[in-house]
Amino acid sequence: MSLTGIFLILFLTVHLIGNLQLLAGDGGEAFNLYADFMGNNTLIQIVSKGNFFFILLHAVLGIVLWLQNKSAKGSRYAVQATSNTSYASRNMAWFGIIILFFILIHLYQFFLQVKAPNIFDSTELITYDGVEVKNLYKLVAATFSNVGFVIFYVISMVVIGLHLNHGFQSAFQSLGLNHKKYTPIIKALGTGYSILVPLGFAIIPIAFYFMNL
Repeated sequence: MSLTGIFLILFLTVHLIGNLQLLAGDGGEAFNLYADFMGNNTLIQIVSKGNFFFILLHAVLGIVLWLQNKSAKGSRYAVQATSNTSYASRNMAWFGIIILFFILIHLYQFFLQVKAPNIFDSTELITYDGVEVKNLYKLVAATFSNVGFVIFYVISMVVIGLHLNHGFQSAFQSLGLNHKKYTPIIKALGTGYSILVPLGFAIIPIAFYFMNL
């Protein structure tokens, strides 16, 4: 859980950096060229496939641990009875299920429509300096013109933030990287990360929605 979680934390950082190009104010050129590069780079595509595997593995491991904790005391959740546990730690399994549902919707909304344009008929082409690429910026703009999806996306980012806040710290703790000097720093970094990264993702649909008004 810790190793797959750390990998996914790194992935989220890179993914956010790429997605923030949607806000470049250039009509989508930077993002479309970035997406084309990512989609046609062999190494990146291998990493992308590995990322899907790690997401699935992380989800499966989380469910297995949740079931083990549930049966350990014959109660709903093994740590639930302790008053020292945080709200996030007591609900990590439920957060994970919500996040998995969000990922499935996210894949349908963007990945599948890009990879299967003949089925969804939702991706057009655009040319920059003689280079023809898919206009994913337009797809994003159309998606985030729907207030329902914007609200769903923002709520999902809140859940991801809560999941990350506990998961970031727990990952290092589970790996035995505890030290009275460094643990407070890790906790502070985890808190900052769990706020800034989901906030960065949430800003994008909000910005697109108000630009479309």
